[in-house]
Amino acid sequence: MTGRIMKGIGGFYYVEVEGAGLYECRAKGIFRNKKMKPNVGDIVDIDVISEEEKTGNLTVIHKRKNQLIRPMVANVDQALVIFAVHEPEPNFQLLNRFLIMMEKQQIPVIICFNKMDLASEEEKEQLRQDYENSGCRVLFSSAREGEGIPEIRELLRGKTTVMAGPSGVGKSSTLNTISPKTQMETGAVSEKIKRGRHTTRHSELIYLGEETFLMDTPGFSSLYLEDIDKEELRFYFPEFADYENQCRFNGCSHIHEPGCAVKQALEEGAISRMRYDDYCYLYEELANAKKW
Repeated sequence: MTGRIMKGIGGFYYVEVEGAGLYECRAKGIFRNKKMKPNVGDIVDIDVISEEEKTGNLTVIHKRKNQLIRPMVANVDQALVIFAVHEPEPNFQLLNRFLIMMEKQQIPVIICFNKMDLASEEEKEQLRQDYENSGCRVLFSSAREGEGIPEIRELLRGKTTVMAGPSGVGKSSTLNTISPKTQMETGAVSEKIKRGRHTTRHSELIYLGEETFLMDTPGFSSLYLEDIDKEELRFYFPEFADYENQCRFNGCSHIHEPGCAVKQALEEGAISRMRYDDYCYLYEELANAKKW
């Protein structure tokens, strides 16, 4: 039987098989020998031990389309990252780090700014300009009022989406509004696992129907850029791409060099000042990290 890992905890993997239900599985020793760790989101084959008790062994991990390390998840189609427009104030540097990670994996990002009722039209327009130029889909919502939720549901349809965001931005409220039955379903999985008190520390894939999966991840408060050199950082800012070949110098860092088309676009307002300032900050961070 073939299914998808919905959750992994304590050495058990919970595999949803379309039309058959949820199976509690152990991974065969062959994976340890190959130093392969099953990930939430993996498409896997299982051998059923007991149909009555819904138990089995995980025997094959299918080839992954992609793999994220933080959160650890495989076969993602897109990311939905949620920040509040206020209360708490958005940490744009954290958001920009997340976008770099997704850009490196070539995973499209939808940015949802929740608590839209707390923002002026001018603030919303500025956020839209800053991030639509970065290649993201930007939308605004109010989970409490249900505004923007139908658009989110439509964007999720037929895809596997990783949902992320810092604590306090309304991520759980958004999830519960998107799928009111999610709380009940998550509770059923937790009851089967008998480890409900640990669930918020682990990533979990939630089935929303019609080949639609949403991965709820623990809240994050910091992200470190790994396996990225300062020279390649510019390639993870999509808004720079149109100007790359217009700079005077090949390999322009877009910081100190004269004749830089990116800095010219910045002065003309075609590139977000906030995004550019974060680029410079991260460039220096990466440059200094190599010295240690």
